[in-house]
Amino acid sequence: MKSVTVFCASKNGMNPVYREEAIALGKLLAEKGIKLVYGGGKVGLMGAIADSVLKHGGKVMGIIPELLVEWEHQHTGIQELLVVKDMHERKRLLYEHGDAAIVLPGGFGTLDEMFEMLTWNQLKIHDKKIYLLNSGGFYDGLVTHLKKLEEEGLLYDRLEERVVVVSEVGSIGVRLW
Repeated sequence: MKSVTVFCASKNGMNPVYREEAIALGKLLAEKGIKLVYGGGKVGLMGAIADSVLKHGGKVMGIIPELLVEWEHQHTGIQELLVVKDMHERKRLLYEHGDAAIVLPGGFGTLDEMFEMLTWNQLKIHDKKIYLLNSGGFYDGLVTHLKKLEEEGLLYDRLEERVVVVSEVGSIGVRLW
């Protein structure tokens, strides 16, 4: 079974489109028979996508560090939940268990996970596809900055070789593998 690691917020954010897109992505993954690998929470966008995958008959693997079990309210309804020692182990396992990654709106943790995965991709530690879901223009500023990195000659490869920016879930479905 193919699997996708999804990085996203443990909060919903201000724009309802973030949650709507998380739910739509969960449905898409379940319909395509792709297992969700994610941070293991039951709240925010994390909870929304996991619940959507489950609702549509899909498989879910959560990976959560001991530190965040109470804070993120680990999801007890998923098929597989790994409780790990720390954030480093969590990120390593999230990368290892996914065949590709999709980044939804999120805060510092989501950005940390995305940039580490992009760095590992650039260093050829892996060659997994990375999709940035720019729901409601959430990542417009970041995409502009990433393009600036390329324009200034600070990247080793063209930006689109490392990350695919899409504006809606339907665009991912067309490109996924």
